[in-house]
Amino acid sequence: MATLEPIIAGHPFFQGFAPEHLALLVSCASNVRFAAGATIFKEAEEANRFYLIREGQVTLAVYVPGRGPLTIQTLGAGEVLGWSWLFLPYRWHFDAYADESTRAIAFDGQCLRQKCEEDHDLGYAFMQRFAQMIMQRLQATRLQLLDLYGVERTPLYG
Repeated sequence: MATLEPIIAGHPFFQGFAPEHLALLVSCASNVRFAAGATIFKEAEEANRFYLIREGQVTLAVYVPGRGPLTIQTLGAGEVLGWSWLFLPYRWHFDAYADESTRAIAFDGQCLRQKCEEDHDLGYAFMQRFAQMIMQRLQATRLQLLDLYGVERTPLYG
């Protein structure tokens, strides 16, 4: 039986991860597929996974009363979906839908939290990567909100 370790190691999110940490992750990982139009998760549901997107496209959206779903971001191959599994109260903050047939590797959040608690170097490596991803997502959301409300962008400095 083939292992997911080389696929995980080759994913951009895990580049530079220590080999011993990659070996730990495999036991928390599984292949998943989502059909076009499938709901991956809904806001306020328990967040117990994160995904490495291998193929396909996923939309992150938030429901706005009176307007319906508002797309926050679209993710594709090489990107990571989901960070709510890492932070209490472990609830999703957005909805996620597969725009097209999507293949991913799913990681069990409870399994990973336990491994991070047992190996603080692994936990630190995760926090570094997820903090960077969250910053990028917040910046993308900020820019989208500026566009939504027609606010002119000005540089912060200079």
